[in-house]
Amino acid sequence: MTTQYGSYDSGRRSSGTLLVVLLSLILGAAALAVFIRHATTGVLARVATAITGRTTTFDTSVPAVVQRIQRLNRLETVVYSIDTVVEGSKSSAVLPDLLAGDRLLLVVHGQSIAGIDLSQLKPEDVRIDNNGQSIHVTLPASQLFVTTLDNQHTRVYARSTGLLVPADQNLESDTRAKAEQQLQQSALADGILDTARKNARATIATLLYSLGFHQVDVT
Repeated sequence: MTTQYGSYDSGRRSSGTLLVVLLSLILGAAALAVFIRHATTGVLARVATAITGRTTTFDTSVPAVVQRIQRLNRLETVVYSIDTVVEGSKSSAVLPDLLAGDRLLLVVHGQSIAGIDLSQLKPEDVRIDNNGQSIHVTLPASQLFVTTLDNQHTRVYARSTGLLVPADQNLESDTRAKAEQQLQQSALADGILDTARKNARATIATLLYSLGFHQVDVT
C-alpha cells in the first residue's frame, strides 16, 4: 500500500501563500490610509498629496462657458431702498378743498432691484483667444427687474377730507402706484443700472477666473 502526500502538501502551500498575499495587501492598505491621514505637514504632506491629488478640469469652449453663465439667469446685483413721503389728492374744479377735497400723506418704504438677465447671453457675445487663455464677454444690458413697496412699513400718515364728500376709496391705492413710479424714477436717476452692470461684471469675471482663464475682459 502506497500513500501519496505530494498533492495535499502542495495545496496547503498554495493556500498559505494566497493567505499571506491577501493579509499583506490588507495591512498595506491600512498602513497607507494611516499615513495619508496623519501626513499633514512637511515632506510627508507633499508625498500624501502626490498620492491622493486629483486634477480639476473645466470645459472652456464657448458653448460650455455660455451655458455656465446662462445658469445664473436673472442676476440681481443691486437693491435700491428709499424712505419718503408721497402726497395724493383729489380736488373739485368748482368747490374748495375744504368742502370737496381729499388729501393724504403716505409714508413710503420701498425698493428697486436691478441686474442682468444672463439668459439673453448669446454665443457671439463670448470670444476665447490665446488657446483658451483669455476670454472676452459682452453682457446683455442691465435692467430694472422690479420696484415694490414694503407694505409693513408703508402707511397713511395723515388724511383730510372735504366736508361735503366721502373719502375716496381709491386714493390710497392711486398714491401707492404714484409712490412706486417715483421710487423707480429715483433709482434710475441715481444710476442703479450702471451700478448693476458694474456689479455683474465683477461677478462674471470671478466666475471666469475660477474656470481657469488667465485674462478676463467683461464689458
